[in-house]
Amino acid sequence: MDNNFSSTKIVLFKGSEIRKKLHNGEWWFSVNDIIEALTDSRDPAQYFKRLKERDAEIAKLTDKGGVQFVPPLMLEIKTSGGAQKTYCWHTEGIFRLVQSIPSPKAEPFKRWLAKVGYERMREIENPELATKRTRLLYKLKGYSDDWIEKRMRGIAIREELTDEWKNRGAKEQQDYEILTAEISKATFGVTPSEYKKLKGLKRENLRDHMNDFELIFNMLGERATTEIHRNENSQGIPKLKNDAKAGGDIAGGARKQLEKKLGKSIVSKQNYLSDNQKSLK
Repeated sequence: MDNNFSSTKIVLFKGSEIRKKLHNGEWWFSVNDIIEALTDSRDPAQYFKRLKERDAEIAKLTDKGGVQFVPPLMLEIKTSGGAQKTYCWHTEGIFRLVQSIPSPKAEPFKRWLAKVGYERMREIENPELATKRTRLLYKLKGYSDDWIEKRMRGIAIREELTDEWKNRGAKEQQDYEILTAEISKATFGVTPSEYKKLKGLKRENLRDHMNDFELIFNMLGERATTEIHRNENSQGIPKLKNDAKAGGDIAGGARKQLEKKLGKSIVSKQNYLSDNQKSLK
């Protein structure tokens, strides 16, 4: 599977988020994110423009490429507002870019970048390593072991669902977004974008900010949808969309029953990680 749900990742470099995209079997990194991480610039696009004015060689490489360099490509990366096209460059290109940036962070960044490339090769050979690294990153961010277990299970359920969508007629990024929105609306009464606004999120991953119940009902809606697809051998976007609503309705019904029993809404603007960290202070 090579859609934005699986091929777009966020990695960390000393607290800075670097988006990367798996393209033709190798990682391509967001140019803006890297410039922001190394320079703390609030306008990385403008910084990149000035950088090319100062360095004729980097300007040539980014515009036309070279013997060993493909120029940066506009690749689609998943963001808080949906899919977004942004300039990305492969590892060799990023190394060259970093050489042009006068920053004390450059050398450790080069070592980090080489390590990321090495880890990717190991993960291709042994996918279990990618799972272990994801668990560690969540742990370092402050998530509890119980939450991490639910999140990892949710990731597996999501990948299983998107595999079904791909095999049953979903081809475009928009298809995945439409189907995901159907499940979310039926499960929680809001689309993912509306849910993110409710929680005050921008570029962050919505699921990384869900609490236990939100994750559980999200998993139920997606797992139910997968089973309905298989049971009815669904094909084509219209049928997949109907199934997505049906799967979400199952989770939504369970949510409403729990809300009635508890006397409060499961859907909230609360953020699991920030609330958990506050409780530790």
